[in-house]
Amino acid sequence: MHLIKAELNQIKNIVDMSVRAFGTDTEVGGKEGDYPPEYDSQEWHREMAVEGHLFQAVADGKSVGAAVLFLNEKDKSLYIGRIFIDSIYHRKGYGILLMKCIEDYFPSVRKFCLDTPEWNIRTNAFYQKSGYKKVKAENGFIFYQKTK
Repeated sequence: MHLIKAELNQIKNIVDMSVRAFGTDTEVGGKEGDYPPEYDSQEWHREMAVEGHLFQAVADGKSVGAAVLFLNEKDKSLYIGRIFIDSIYHRKGYGILLMKCIEDYFPSVRKFCLDTPEWNIRTNAFYQKSGYKKVKAENGFIFYQKTK
């Protein structure tokens, strides 16, 4: 798997994957409507692409997911705003590969940060399995961090 910066002609496909991926959250503790902000918005994803924050995860020549990433070069940190794997590729190891790709893509980063809803048993277990440590819980979210 590798990461590529998303291009504008990929936005519809990325949004379709996002809708499928986050649509499964009701299976892991979420209620209908417990989706990330703008998860289904082509305009928002287009803005993230134009700003250089939207990346596509590609495996075996096909797009399997995406990530929205915010690099802070000054303090050598990366905020992982969102990652998702298309639901048709769930439980095949792509999530673990995506996290590794993100970490490898930014070799100068020393601290990776992210958050996820408390209710999401899948993502909380996944981030811990990926080596992220819980640093706080606040307003219904768990905040994680991983340092190099």
